[in-house]
Amino acid sequence: MIADDILQRVRSRTDGAPDREGLVITGADGLHYARADAPTGYLHTIYVPMLCLVLQGAKEVTGASGTWRFEAGQTLLVSADMPLQGRVTGASPAAPYLAVSQDLDLGLLRDMLGELSTVPPQPEEAMPRILVSETDGQIADCIQRLVFLPERADAQAILRPAILKELHYWLLHGRHGALLRRLARPEGHAQRIARAVAVLRTEFARPLPVRRLAEAAGMSASAFHHHFKAATTLTPLQFQKQLRLIEARHRILAGGHAVSAAAFDVGYESVSQFSRDYSRMFGASPRRDLTARREAA
Repeated sequence: MIADDILQRVRSRTDGAPDREGLVITGADGLHYARADAPTGYLHTIYVPMLCLVLQGAKEVTGASGTWRFEAGQTLLVSADMPLQGRVTGASPAAPYLAVSQDLDLGLLRDMLGELSTVPPQPEEAMPRILVSETDGQIADCIQRLVFLPERADAQAILRPAILKELHYWLLHGRHGALLRRLARPEGHAQRIARAVAVLRTEFARPLPVRRLAEAAGMSASAFHHHFKAATTLTPLQFQKQLRLIEARHRILAGGHAVSAAAFDVGYESVSQFSRDYSRMFGASPRRDLTARREAA
């Protein structure tokens, strides 16, 4: 049972915030609040490793390996950077969709891993990347304390790290433990691929040879290509293209950028190629997409 006080807290945190196609997402420092007053269409996002607790309403996400549905009282755990399409399926003005998500700290997981007892090894490719489950009480308690943490600088500096460490402790000791041990293994495939993903996320607008990404991961080009797709469901080139298109769409719909400017800013050399890729991914050309957004507003 989700307490009324946390529902009201998240509603107040999202009041007046700009929405992205019907979904308001706000927050900082890895803690985010989401709200929708009605069901939404699919939103394309490349997720980071994170935990999302639904407080009210329902949502579903779809990726290359399936569809996951979750509702109030349940958590979604994503253990790798991967492209997903998400849509809110249960929401109304009287009972909006409300959720809290917390990015996972891979460094913290790695530091804590050595303090925990070992578990039988499991092949990395055989483990799921996404898990939906009922929320353990200890995890819900940590999330609630993060939400109600005073915004004083000293409280954030002293209390927040302690709560985050406790949250990651319970995650490693709970039903998510085996999944997160794979993610945190110091020289495991997940950690190596994460280093390459960090390069892609910061330099997606530039040409990035596979050789450079493989070097960041400490792998041969062929091994890197195999493990990258196993972790993210995409090839490195596809991953970079989706990063570019998602960022360009945000600039066009929310930032007021011209289509050509957005295309060039994210690394495209041809506006016509950008428009074709955009239409293929989002189901409409950039201009039609922008027109539909304006009409809906």
